[in-house]
Amino acid sequence: MTNQAKRFYVETLGCPKNQVDSDKLIGTLLADGMLATDSAEDADLVVVNTCAFIDEARRESIDTILSLDEQRKKSSRLVVTGCMAERYGQELADELPEVDLVAGFGVPVHTPAPKKLIPVGSAPVPSLDLLNLPRPKSSSPWAYVKIAEGCDRTCGFCAIPSFRGPQRSRDVHSIITEVEQLQAREIVLIAQDLASYGKDRPDELGAGSIVSLVRQVSSMVDRTRLLYLYPSDLSDGLIDAICESGVPYFDLSLQHVSKPLLRRMRRWGDGQRFLDRIADIRKREPDAAFRSNFIVGYPGETEEDHDQLLDFVEKAELDWCGFFAYSAEDGTYAKDLDGQVPEGLMRERLSELSEMQDNITFSRRDDLVGRTVNVLVDEPGVARSHREAPEIDGIIEVPSSLEVGQFFDVTVTSAMGPDLVAE
Repeated sequence: MTNQAKRFYVETLGCPKNQVDSDKLIGTLLADGMLATDSAEDADLVVVNTCAFIDEARRESIDTILSLDEQRKKSSRLVVTGCMAERYGQELADELPEVDLVAGFGVPVHTPAPKKLIPVGSAPVPSLDLLNLPRPKSSSPWAYVKIAEGCDRTCGFCAIPSFRGPQRSRDVHSIITEVEQLQAREIVLIAQDLASYGKDRPDELGAGSIVSLVRQVSSMVDRTRLLYLYPSDLSDGLIDAICESGVPYFDLSLQHVSKPLLRRMRRWGDGQRFLDRIADIRKREPDAAFRSNFIVGYPGETEEDHDQLLDFVEKAELDWCGFFAYSAEDGTYAKDLDGQVPEGLMRERLSELSEMQDNITFSRRDDLVGRTVNVLVDEPGVARSHREAPEIDGIIEVPSSLEVGQFFDVTVTSAMGPDLVAE
């Protein structure tokens, strides 16, 4: 198919890192003369950027592929890319005859090719290097910037290194250039393991390089936000850089607090270490906001482990928290561990934790009523302060007259669960 006057539609599933990949894919399609459309029915090329992190995400990916196949016109091409394509490429090609191309990482989605997969391990720098492709100008006042790909850790529950590969940090110049291209007021730095940025390039960057990078980006934009910080790499220097950026927001990848269970997860830390670090940050910056995620029902999780997590959640009073049922993933250390937790018990534990955290989040939001906060208006009537990450946390409803893309000081008048109302 030729690209002249052809239209494309891209559906993105999963995490913010996938959204960055989609943005860069869109950039290549636009550069090749294709036009974007908001409807799969009107597209000549339909691309699904899939997620394969857990079973629920894979089911969503399959459902989306089949739904878009029903919507698209017969003459169009349906291409599946992303994590699921990389991890299960041949299986997808065999089981989904509806799909015209299964494109693993590094495979152009608009080039006719057989249904095949190019594993990331066999092509360290793919022919289509998404990590360093240029980005179009951001269509919103904020934008994600991926500073590294892959992960060198061996967490027992995680399959990401098996299909995203080892960590590969970008050079500083390419990141800074992308920040300039995006022209956004808020930049959200992301990676599988953000604080490890530069460790894989000891001669050029080295451990701790995230600190200088945060400072450089902060000097260019109004807000710099960091997502996905492994707790052992949260150094004093990094904490200072985050606080000085104007966005004292700490997204800490804790996963659990029971020391024996964390070691079984092949992870560092324990609940008391985490509480001490959070207290230290709050002492430096009382307005700091915190987010974390926890896995419930990891093999071997006991009632005592669960009680420790409940106690931590109550004491930590995090602003935002996600709880996820353990999902056994092929190729992971935990897949064959003993002590599997029954699904019904997992659901009970999830419910107990979620109810507790909801009350904490609502209470912390209520505490903001009457305060003046500085917000960035994302769209008419919708804004965020430093406490809310885009697409993840609550929002602040503001007068629709406030200009999109600008900052305003507003006073919080009421709270509605996770969301605030301000004027």
